[in-house]
Amino acid sequence: MKLGTFMMPLHPPGRQPWETLAEDREAILLADRLGYCEAYVGEHTTDLAENVTSCLMFLASLAHDTQQIMLGSGTLNLPNTHPASVAAQVAMIDHLLRGRFIMGISPGGLMSDAEVFGNYGKDRNEMFLECINTVLAIWAGEGPYKLAGKHYSVTTEKTMIPEIGQGTIIRPFQKPHPRIVVTAVAPHSKGVTEAAKRGWQPISANFLLPEWVASHWPRYAEGRAAVGAAANPSEWRVAKSIFVADDEATAKRYGHGPDGPYHFYFRQLVRKLVGFGGRANLFKLDQSEPDEKITPDYVTHKLVIAGTVNSVVDQVLAFREQTGPFGTLLYACHDWVDPELGTRSMQLMAEQVMPRVNAALGETA
Repeated sequence: MKLGTFMMPLHPPGRQPWETLAEDREAILLADRLGYCEAYVGEHTTDLAENVTSCLMFLASLAHDTQQIMLGSGTLNLPNTHPASVAAQVAMIDHLLRGRFIMGISPGGLMSDAEVFGNYGKDRNEMFLECINTVLAIWAGEGPYKLAGKHYSVTTEKTMIPEIGQGTIIRPFQKPHPRIVVTAVAPHSKGVTEAAKRGWQPISANFLLPEWVASHWPRYAEGRAAVGAAANPSEWRVAKSIFVADDEATAKRYGHGPDGPYHFYFRQLVRKLVGFGGRANLFKLDQSEPDEKITPDYVTHKLVIAGTVNSVVDQVLAFREQTGPFGTLLYACHDWVDPELGTRSMQLMAEQVMPRVNAALGETA
């Protein structure tokens, strides 16, 4: 099982963007040095807590300072932009990274972003599909373009000058295009099945109960089988909030306590998904349970793996037993309330936890 990382990222709104952006950047540089295989970064436009407004711009800042790690958009929220822009910017960063890019896409889940871009209340799943289909058509075609849809149109017919290159969008470095991944959030997600039919690979979100994570694999296998392909667990990525400490007291205080970054993360998430987003179902198996039960304290203890190396190894193995085999564990990055503890956790995860997990599983990274 491989080790990667995923960051939304999410920080206290009072922190300055220049400070948190530098911290997030350092986390990925550290992951690269420690041998993490992949790093995904999210983006939002209208959230002071999630203040990476362009994941592609952020990843471009890492292009020449990372060596081995694959960098991914986690995710591009397609209804909030135009397919010509997506096609051009993804192609550009794929060239900057010489193919070390993975294209994560989604309809986007932040409703204030949907509102500011004018698609709140619209069929964003429909917009999402039309956008990515148009992006793929741009990459597969030649200028002048003549692509028309319900939500987007792309044309350079009136302004094409082929002899000087005007009117054509560059293609990605990877042929025919970068690997495409999608985030899986809904239990028993039908979207995972449809993605699998197209060869897109899933990332199960870090804020899901293990039972809901486990529900994604049958859906993915169903989609691959529908197109005559076999599903391989190596294609499945699962994100998880994990904190590794040198002692149990620190693990409990920082990993589960009210002053730690994980508790802050789930305070934000519960407010967004339960208090406003209508997604209380994600945090309970029995849907008859009252939403009031879903408190940040309850969710943090339920969903965060925290402990010493030996404890985290046991918890990761137990989690994998619940979900079934998957190929890459994505360590979810959280705010570095204490930078020393944040970096130490990433180090222990790479150098001690994962080797012991893979030894217990009889696998190699």
